[in-house]
Amino acid sequence: MEQVTISGGTGFLDVNVRARAELPQALRIALATGQLRRPLATTLGPVLDLLVDGDYRVSGPERVPDDQDLTPTDTWPPSDEARVGYYRTAIRTGHRPVAVVLADGERELILDGHHKIAAYRAEEIAPAVVRIAQAYSAS
Repeated sequence: MEQVTISGGTGFLDVNVRARAELPQALRIALATGQLRRPLATTLGPVLDLLVDGDYRVSGPERVPDDQDLTPTDTWPPSDEARVGYYRTAIRTGHRPVAVVLADGERELILDGHHKIAAYRAEEIAPAVVRIAQAYSAS
């Protein structure tokens, strides 16, 4: 797990608002292939820059248990069946695409990876995610 402090974030992504992030192509490819470089805070910089200022924890990729609910921030189920099919094929052949979720303590919002999550669920395999969670200080 990595700790990161956001300073100068745009606040575009907020756990109380359903907003979809447009990610740079290089990050989209890294997530689609599961080839994320460390430190995650650097790799996920374009996503982290969209958050409100504060302290966060970034972890993963890790598996999400089948019974854990993920809250979509876009159309669910995803309407692009061809893209879901693409990811299903990738998963069947051993690739592990990664979705990005934002945990707010009560829910886990899917920021990127709706098609990936749908493909994992269709293949009955626990989805791989990187999790961004606000770090709460114990005061």
